[in-house]
Amino acid sequence: MPALFDPFTIKSITLRNRIGVSPMCQYSYTDGFSDDWQVVHLGARAAGGAGLVIAEATAVEARGRITPDDAGIWSDAHVEPLKRVTQFIKSQGAVAGIQIAHAGRKASSMRPWDGGKALPTTDLRWWPVVGASPIPFAEGYQTPQELSVEEIKTIQTAFVHGAERACAAGFEWLEIHAAHGYLLQSFCSPISNQRNDAYGGSFENRVRFLLETVAAVQQVWPDDLPLTVRISGTEWTEGGWGVEDSVKLGGLLKCAGVDLVDCSSGGNVAHAKVPTEPGYQVHIAQAVREGAGIATAAVGMITESVQADEIIRSGRADVVLLGREMLRDPYWALHAAKALGVPAPVPPQYLRAY
Repeated sequence: MPALFDPFTIKSITLRNRIGVSPMCQYSYTDGFSDDWQVVHLGARAAGGAGLVIAEATAVEARGRITPDDAGIWSDAHVEPLKRVTQFIKSQGAVAGIQIAHAGRKASSMRPWDGGKALPTTDLRWWPVVGASPIPFAEGYQTPQELSVEEIKTIQTAFVHGAERACAAGFEWLEIHAAHGYLLQSFCSPISNQRNDAYGGSFENRVRFLLETVAAVQQVWPDDLPLTVRISGTEWTEGGWGVEDSVKLGGLLKCAGVDLVDCSSGGNVAHAKVPTEPGYQVHIAQAVREGAGIATAAVGMITESVQADEIIRSGRADVVLLGREMLRDPYWALHAAKALGVPAPVPPQYLRAY
């Protein structure tokens, strides 16, 4: 079995190790444009030894932002600033990834440090939200406008253009965001999707939006670069999406040409009881990997080097993605290498410290 610091290859891309920086929203941008904060934030983790650095949820249209301060890729003008990000990540030996997204009914919200709730209609930055069905995410949130089939196609086209721009910006790993209650996942869930057309009802209908989006993106994303999808493996709620559904979806995604499934959970049911213990989502990555025969990434309360190494060595996932732990320690990968007694990809500027 491979170990945490063994390389991992998908198509033409090889990660120098199996440690990735999970996409984490920074809510630090104006009109979606990448800036110095994103370069420094992601660049530090690349210099810190991670094999993969995934840029945060990047909206494929303006109304698809979670907050007015989100990153965006709905305009050709967004490409040039993003090149600064990819160029620096690559210069440090890491692979530059990006997550393209649409927030759906959870859009038009405040930043977490401003309260994290839905923007009031009196806020000049407010905009109306859309979703699978006219069901608000939670009390105090907007009731979304139910998307028509024509509008679904328009958003799929936005994902296609987002993928084209991501490639133009130099990203070599693309993740489609279909998790956490955002638009694509809200269609998959029987809780938030109560449509009675071709995009609602049965499992096959509810995953149609996602699978069609994957197929459309594949037409423009280079064949030799990894195409991945982040899912919510379970909603932690009776009657909601569960791990068995994720295994079934994983098989469909594999058949559709997806290379890896990033297995997160939750986010679509506001008051779900999520057992956030160490490695609490790893069983999802393992179930999808074994049941669907597709590569997976594990994420969620992975903090210790031995813990991460065990996940890889035991075959429970192919990659581990760290979020909050990478915020606390941008050089986690270097410290993990030292703890595990393996060579670390230390930048030459920092060698005197190691």
